[in-house]
Amino acid sequence: MRIKWLGHAAFYLEVGGLKFLVDPWLNNPAYRSRPEDFTDVDFIVVTHDHGDHLGDAIEVLKVAQKARIVSIYEIASYVGEQVGVNRAIGANIGGPIKLGSELTAVLTPALHSSIRGAPVGVVIIAGGESLYHAGDTGVSYDMKLVGELYKPKVALLPIGGHFTMGPREAALAADLIRPKYVIPMHYGTFPILWGTPQEFVEEVRRRGLGIEVVVLKPGDEVSL
Repeated sequence: MRIKWLGHAAFYLEVGGLKFLVDPWLNNPAYRSRPEDFTDVDFIVVTHDHGDHLGDAIEVLKVAQKARIVSIYEIASYVGEQVGVNRAIGANIGGPIKLGSELTAVLTPALHSSIRGAPVGVVIIAGGESLYHAGDTGVSYDMKLVGELYKPKVALLPIGGHFTMGPREAALAADLIRPKYVIPMHYGTFPILWGTPQEFVEEVRRRGLGIEVVVLKPGDEVSL
């Protein structure tokens, strides 16, 4: 898996030979990128339709001609009205979505809000390995089911607090999921997102989890 953090909750991923954008708010205060930088993406996943997550999805779809959006049904339908219904894959929570012969996505519960449909996280599964982007969420015991069912190698977890989990809650989420690696996200973009990766690392250590926390700076990428 190749993972590049684009700031806030936005990620560029290469999984199973396909290219993804998740929550593509590209021109955010933490990192500046453009829709034109992602003309070769295959799928755009949107966890909910707040402006800092739906972001530039429609603009990317206009320049990335082969890309399709994967989201909860109501958001996918809304975006499909802008770019063509054949480019929208609407789904719902818990139903495996076949994106290729060896690649599956699953929308997972998230404790948050959304104007259209329900907020979600997403698990992307390919080649016997999986990655979990939790979306904006509080901690819940649903995360234990994510860990049990899909055994994600990597979990991308919000830690900023106020709108999502803070460091303490995110460490409990990591305990429930038990991935090999955790990458913190959704912190530092605005002053109100007070949680820091240092606090999160300490909370994970305090729990004795043996999980490696991979702290990225916006624009950094890593292969795991």
